[in-house]
Amino acid sequence: MFTQTTEYALRAVVALAQHHGEALITARIARLTRVPDGYLSKVLQTLARAGLVSSRRGLHGGFTLTRPPEEITVLEVVNAVDPFRRIERCPLEIKEHGPNLCPLHRRLDEALAMVESTLAASRISELLKLPGASTPLCSPEEAARTVQLGRS
Repeated sequence: MFTQTTEYALRAVVALAQHHGEALITARIARLTRVPDGYLSKVLQTLARAGLVSSRRGLHGGFTLTRPPEEITVLEVVNAVDPFRRIERCPLEIKEHGPNLCPLHRRLDEALAMVESTLAASRISELLKLPGASTPLCSPEEAARTVQLGRS
């Protein structure tokens, strides 16, 4: 249902949210997210054009979120790289259906509406603190560093 680009964008935004306020260079984000550098660079550029991340060159440069993770929805990230599409007309282009969806496509669109609603209601910050869940994208080394810094 979601493209690899969408997955990579979500991983990148989650990684930046985990380090909110700290500029991360592409190589570090790639290491944290397990995304190839070249592909990640393009994804980050797309997220920057959408206004979700900003970049700064030079010493202490890197990528940061443009807003707090509490203000960014999962749907915003999805739409930035691969806009969410609902079924608005017959995908089979059957003229007799006109603007009305058949029962199959109507049901599929209802399911898509539920997914869209869930993504719109989900904030990036919520992904970082779901009770009982594992920490997103966290490697054993990163987990140890986070605990040492008192960020658990």
